Amino acid sequence: MKTKVAIAIAAALMSASCAMTEAPSAAPQTTPPAVLATAENSQAIAGQELTLKQIMSDQDWVARSPTNAYWMLDGSGVLYQQKREGSQISDWFHQPLDKEAHQVPLEKLHNYAYNDGVYNADKSMLAYTFEGNIFVRDLSNNETRQLTRDEARQSQLVFLTSGELAYRQGNDFFSVNPRTGLTKQIAALALRKAPTANSEPKDFVAREQQQLIEFVQVERKNKADRFAQQQQLQANNASLAPEPFYLGEGKQIVATSLSTAGDKLIVAISAPQKWREDGDIMPNYVTEDGRVAAEPVRSRVADAKPVEHEILVLDLESGEQTTLTYNTLPGWNEDVLAEVHRENYAAEGKTYKSEKKPRPITLMQDWGWQAGAIRWTDDGKQVALMLEAWDNKDRWIASVDFAGKRLVSQDRLHDNAWINYTHNEFGFLPNSSTLWFQSEADGYSHLYVKPLNGKTKQLTQGKFVVEDPTISSNGEFIYFSANKPHPGNYEIYRVRTDNAALEQLTKLGGINNYELSPQEDRLLVKHSTALQPEELYVQVIGSDTATRLTHTATEQFMSFDWVAPEIVPVPSSHVADPIYTRVYYPQDYDPNRAEKYPAVVFIHGAGYLQNAHAGWSGYQREFMFHTFLTQQGYVVLDLDYRGSKGYGRDWRTAIYRQMGTPEVEDLVDVVKWAGENTNVDTNRMGTYGGSYGGFLTFMALFKEPGLFKAGSALRPVSDWAHYNTGYTSNILNLPDDDPIAYRRSSPIYFTEGLEDALLINSPMVDDNVFFQDSVRLVQRLIEHEKEDFETAIFPVEPHGFRQPSSWLDEYRRIFKLFEENLK
Repeated sequence: MKTKVAIAIAAALMSASCAMTEAPSAAPQTTPPAVLATAENSQAIAGQELTLKQIMSDQDWVARSPTNAYWMLDGSGVLYQQKREGSQISDWFHQPLDKEAHQVPLEKLHNYAYNDGVYNADKSMLAYTFEGNIFVRDLSNNETRQLTRDEARQSQLVFLTSGELAYRQGNDFFSVNPRTGLTKQIAALALRKAPTANSEPKDFVAREQQQLIEFVQVERKNKADRFAQQQQLQANNASLAPEPFYLGEGKQIVATSLSTAGDKLIVAISAPQKWREDGDIMPNYVTEDGRVAAEPVRSRVADAKPVEHEILVLDLESGEQTTLTYNTLPGWNEDVLAEVHRENYAAEGKTYKSEKKPRPITLMQDWGWQAGAIRWTDDGKQVALMLEAWDNKDRWIASVDFAGKRLVSQDRLHDNAWINYTHNEFGFLPNSSTLWFQSEADGYSHLYVKPLNGKTKQLTQGKFVVEDPTISSNGEFIYFSANKPHPGNYEIYRVRTDNAALEQLTKLGGINNYELSPQEDRLLVKHSTALQPEELYVQVIGSDTATRLTHTATEQFMSFDWVAPEIVPVPSSHVADPIYTRVYYPQDYDPNRAEKYPAVVFIHGAGYLQNAHAGWSGYQREFMFHTFLTQQGYVVLDLDYRGSKGYGRDWRTAIYRQMGTPEVEDLVDVVKWAGENTNVDTNRMGTYGGSYGGFLTFMALFKEPGLFKAGSALRPVSDWAHYNTGYTSNILNLPDDDPIAYRRSSPIYFTEGLEDALLINSPMVDDNVFFQDSVRLVQRLIEHEKEDFETAIFPVEPHGFRQPSSWLDEYRRIFKLFEENLK
């Protein structure tokens, strides 16, 4: 076998161990209750045969890893959730840094629910919500006070510069003095027209009636007098609640954001949006009452219509209401789809004439956001909005000129393909009017800063991706994780905002996410490797070592001899960058064996997801299945095809308007590499994958017959016009604008190419990829008189399977498919 240019994850684990320590000897091992098997059980299961039933069983036997972990306010420990054994319920645990973990009693949970809380200006108070009610922690004496206790749900907490705490309840905004509890309404939003004393006569009869009948005239005058008096009282008596802002009929509120100064409110409204139509239903055949239930499901991208948000500035002091227009944004009226339209028009024998016209624009929707698309400075005097074009080709960061009543563009990011729906964090540095933001402007997600009246400065650069930025309290640093050492290894860094000096904080190997401690002296690291599910570690900033806090992987899981995959940069025949691929070898692998090995290629789902990395895979059953396959004599490969996450903008957008083309090209390259470098018989290769992986299984078998002798498509997309709008319209535009892209990218148009064995596994109550996708594609195969395909249905399963019996049935079928066709 040729020398492999690879990162052996096993070696990475060995080197990483030098940077980790167990809990200090002064403290007991911090193991939550009921997470480790007993020593007797461990001995009993050592050397146990790995079976599909074991792999596909309830995953409590693997690990009940800590989730949603965050710091105690004083930095003395951490809080996290852990799934209860044998249940879907999770419990909260408190893990001190120097003691054993203990469960947080239900009656005390409200004291610890401050992870998403907000501080006042001097950080002497912290406000947060628990089960929809407001709590305030006085950090000077560590006392917690409950401010609301009702069925209403309070949200959008913000400390005002006055010291009061503001919040939203429904469409009303209130402020409360956190010490006295005095509450007052500061704004109300009404989705109706402003009231008038009398309505105008609607027709001839009404006009004549008001002219002829004196009684009607008197009644109208009395109503007008009462209305005028009430208006005067409202204007002159400060004890009354403020008059609502009337936003008009036929509107819905999309987002709101109150300034910390408490004097302005930004509101985004739109025409009412439906997430489904009456006909968007899915039959559920297995119900409690034995009847067929018509479950509501989302609409399809083929039914989508453009949406625009109207941005309003509401002055809470004067009552003035201002609508901001988009015509100050560069490119607001460009015909960015001109080339797409020309190609599609030409295909129909038509000529497209380009013209400039306003583009529908909305607030940015980022899949990973919590804070939203409107961010204020600490003093509440400046605000920035992140906006996106409905056609997905532009993203703007714009401030608001309140005096000039207009948007001021601070940054425009244009992409001829589509703007990424992640990596869009932004805001103002603390006590500053300097923006910080993420951008793919140079091809990778990096950090930038820009004073509102100054020039943009790039803080990070290189062929790596910045994730999860956190700003230090003084604005001196931005902390983040990044795959700088290697595309599959994410470590924690910080960069100075003044001179862009970069500092690596961890060297743990694998995948590392983090939470910065409130004192900003330590990191809570959520660390995993290919063979270890995520556990919690603490590392002092400036230290070279991390101390492990949790041990949740079971002895039973650890007793199995799992195969550590290698990460191999497979050369691409189409682009300069390699196709990073996890390769699993049998333990007795012989590169010179006379009989070549059969092989299986796993295709991850989601499209924009990274799986060929050095951390614990989100596909944990599949990871274990791959070890099982190696025990049966297979080599397994798991690639990050073009379109995957973690490799920059060009890799991400390679699939624009041609989903299934570059990815299949990458599959061809991986198969070729395996044949030349791993003693694999390329005539005995199979493939499988779910969701997007199921889609690519279809495309590989339909467009490259013979590449794989057998393939299994799980919960597969067969026609992108039937998928959702938020995901699909980014990559393929809208079907009405770009039918060529949909026909080029949907497997249902290529079914005639099937020559190899195909197994379709479809859950019937899948509200993500509809069961109809498989039904329609099967009908096409029948009409083409194809023979070598089978369909397995799963009547009670959604997109993500829940029942171990369903997992087992599915993977028994997949394994049987490979055994019958590849051995």
